[in-house]
Amino acid sequence: MGSISANNLKTQGISAIAEALQDAPEAMVSVRGKDRFVVMDVEHYRYLRECELTAALAESQADIAAGRFVKESVDAHIKRLAKL
Repeated sequence: MGSISANNLKTQGISAIAEALQDAPEAMVSVRGKDRFVVMDVEHYRYLRECELTAALAESQADIAAGRFVKESVDAHIKRLAKL
């Protein structure tokens, strides 16, 4: 994974990001020597977001298949949440 210092980002701007992303889909941005942020191409972000949503859907489907859900009215749901 590429790395960009905050100072380099400040002086070079978007060209520093573009250069760091030439060889990797993501790049770390370090501030005072510590990794603080990650930058990536928007297409790579969309791909990762789709992976997250696919995983969440699979988890929900597994919960339904295993019977780990509650079927109730809105009022009953709100009352149950208030007890938590």
